[in-house]
Amino acid sequence: MSLMKRISLIFRSKANKALDRAEDPRETLDYSYQRQLELLSKVRRGVADVATSRKRVELQVNQLEAQGAKLQDQAQKAITMGREDLAREALTRKSGLNNQITDLKAQHAQLQGEEEKLTLAQQRLQAKVEAFRTRKETIKATYTAAEAQTRINEAMSGIGEEMGDVGMAIQRAEDKTAQLQARAGAIDELIASGALDDVTQTGAGDDIARELESMSSQADVEAELARLKGGAPAPEAIESAPQGDILKADGQKAAEGGQS
Repeated sequence: MSLMKRISLIFRSKANKALDRAEDPRETLDYSYQRQLELLSKVRRGVADVATSRKRVELQVNQLEAQGAKLQDQAQKAITMGREDLAREALTRKSGLNNQITDLKAQHAQLQGEEEKLTLAQQRLQAKVEAFRTRKETIKATYTAAEAQTRINEAMSGIGEEMGDVGMAIQRAEDKTAQLQARAGAIDELIASGALDDVTQTGAGDDIARELESMSSQADVEAELARLKGGAPAPEAIESAPQGDILKADGQKAAEGGQS
């Protein structure tokens, strides 16, 4: 297959698919029904035209027959009055009218036959159009119901998928919550056992450092009290003194207080 043939085939297939998606069977049926109504209207106009022609021929025949009867009377009067020449002329004209009447009657019979055929065809076509209309409405109703059912099923399918996604999201949230709760419980246990220091507590560190800091704080308080009572060393000196000297000073102060 040549390149151009392949391109043409692909184009036709794509166009056919696009037209198939764009086509609405209900619109196609309505269009077909409208075309049938137009054809039925043309047939009716044809029947009316033939009937009009037939009626016109009937009028012409009646007129010619009236003229023939009049000529017959004129011929009779001419014979009575002894005018044979006039009678002959009247009869000659009547003979010509009879020939025309014969032709018109033949034409009238032909038109009447055509009118009957067209009337029968009109009746048959009208019956077919009415039957097509009933079938068209049935097909349209069935197609509309099927289309609505399809949309409902698609909507229900979308709801099912969305609910499935929501269920998965809930499951993931529950898993994360359980994981966070387990992590918080483990941290609490580690802090309680001392394996993990609580950085929010003051004086964080090991137990020895905390004990020394507590003793230093008490010594600072006693030194400040002594200074207020009678000129004890300044807090800066106490803070800069070694821990052993602070303990000895505290012991001496306690002894002096006992002697007093």
